[in-house]
This record gives sequence, C-alpha cells and structure tokens, in this order.
Amino acid sequence: MLSFFARRVSLSLVTLFLLSIMVFLGGQVLPGNVGRAILGPFADQRAVDALNHTLGVDRPLLTQYATWIWNFVRGDMGTSYIFRSPVAPFVIDALGNSMKLAAVAFVLVVPIGILGGVVAALNLNRPLDRIISLGGLSVTVLPEFVTGIILILIFGVWLRWLPISAAWPKDAGFFTQLYYLILPSLPLFLVLFGYIARMARSGMIEALDSDYTRTAVLKGLPWRTVIWRHVLRNALLPTITVIATQTGYLIGGLVVIETLFRYQGIGSVIFTAARGKDFPMLESGILTIGIVYAVATLIADFLYSVLNPRIRLGSDQ
Repeated sequence: MLSFFARRVSLSLVTLFLLSIMVFLGGQVLPGNVGRAILGPFADQRAVDALNHTLGVDRPLLTQYATWIWNFVRGDMGTSYIFRSPVAPFVIDALGNSMKLAAVAFVLVVPIGILGGVVAALNLNRPLDRIISLGGLSVTVLPEFVTGIILILIFGVWLRWLPISAAWPKDAGFFTQLYYLILPSLPLFLVLFGYIARMARSGMIEALDSDYTRTAVLKGLPWRTVIWRHVLRNALLPTITVIATQTGYLIGGLVVIETLFRYQGIGSVIFTAARGKDFPMLESGILTIGIVYAVATLIADFLYSVLNPRIRLGSDQ
C-alpha cells in the first residue's frame, strides 16, 4: 500500500510541476501590458515602464518563473498587481467559498446520482431506466448558464422561494449561508447527475452480470443481501473516480455560476485576475485548484485501492 501510494504522490507532483509551467507560460501570452492595465490607458509610458520594472515583469521568463514557484512552495503567493496586497488571503477566502458551494452540490448530487444509477440498472431497458438515462444525459449537455437562468426565473423570480444572489448578508450563520447556496448548487447538480448516474448504472449492470453475483443468488441469499453486500461494493468503484475527477471542476470551474449568482469564489477571482493581467493572483489561483484536484485524485486512488486490492497488487507486479 505504501509503495502504491508513493507512486501516486510522485505522479501528482510531476503533474503539478508541469501545470505550473503551463500556467506561467499561459499567463505570459495574455494580451495587454501589466503596467498599462494598472495605471490606465492615459498614463505616461515612462511611468508604465517603471512600474513594470518594479513588478519584475520585464525580467527573463525563467527568472520570473523560478522566483514565483520558489515563493509559492514556501507559502508566499506574491502580491496582487491589482489590489497591491498579498494574494494568499484572496485565494484562501475564495477557495473556501468555492468549497462551500461544491460541498452543497456534492451533498445533493452524489447520493441522488448513485441512487438514480442503481435504480436504472435494476430496471434495465424498462421505462424507468430510459427516463433516468435520457433525463440525466439531457440536463448534462445543457450549459450551466442556461439551466442557471431557468432556475433563477422559476425559483427566484416566479415562485420567490430562493434568493437569486449567492451573496449572503454579513455575519450570516450556517443555515442562512446554506439557504443562499441552494439555488447556485442546482445547476451543478444537473450537470453532474448524468455523469454519476451513468457510471453507477454501468457499474451495477456489470456487477449484476458477474459470476460472484450469480453464485450469491444460487446460494439462496436474499436479493437485498446480494445487492448490498456483493453488488454495490464492486459496482460503485468506478463512480468514486468520477466523483473525484469532478472535484476540480466544482472547485475551479465555476466561473459562469459564480458570475451569474454574484458569488466570490476561486473561479471568479481567477477570471478577474486574467482580465487585469494580475499574474500572481492568476497563477496562484490556478495552481491552487490543481493542488485540490491532485489531492482529491489521491484520495480517490486510495479509496479505490482499499475497496479493490487487485488494483494495488497489480501495480506491484
């Protein structure tokens, strides 16, 4: 187990290193000039050049990258070009907000998605299976801004059950924050339900057709015992991976949702930084999402190997 996990950690570190290079180079190709973006279009060119020199953006790219990644590893995310203050508090607060929204969406979609896939598999090729499968696929292909606008119109404007903004009042308690996050989490629920239900359905169909399931049935075990003890344990293994891979999306891919519902999450911070060529904020935000995604994947690999020892034993051979 230790050897298996060490290889996964090493692979994650290499992936994060490559991501840091891609993020840094991607930030450099953004159009515009940092000094000009900060001082405005009418600022004197000498002042713009002086500011660029002070910020260090006129240094060689390799020097800029080495300085940035070394400081990041030490916990220093740099100073925001736009706000002229440390980046870390902005990224940490925004990440916390995104994790709150992701948690609400996960609490809704994971059990319902798994249940939908299980029910569809148990009713294979019946009307209920087709309704769940086609319904999940249909809402998955709809963009978040489309479903978000529809949900705002239904629950926020017409019925007035939920607030149309996720910006809760200052010093709001847990349940108040949860109330404001329900509506923004619904578009995420609709997007992810189809993926999770489809994987759960596929795993269930494969498990139901396996030899160990037939053996359990022939032994005379009750059908409920067969499902709970033998089928679900193996059927839901691929679903764990799907859930983990969607974590990165839930944490960092919420720019549309956060903009639509005026929510200050990590996606909104990254979008603002990219628009203002705020390199420290942009690069640190994206790399932070990469770290969250890597950790979620490691947790999924660990759980997968615990539930299915053949995975780690096979990797040792």
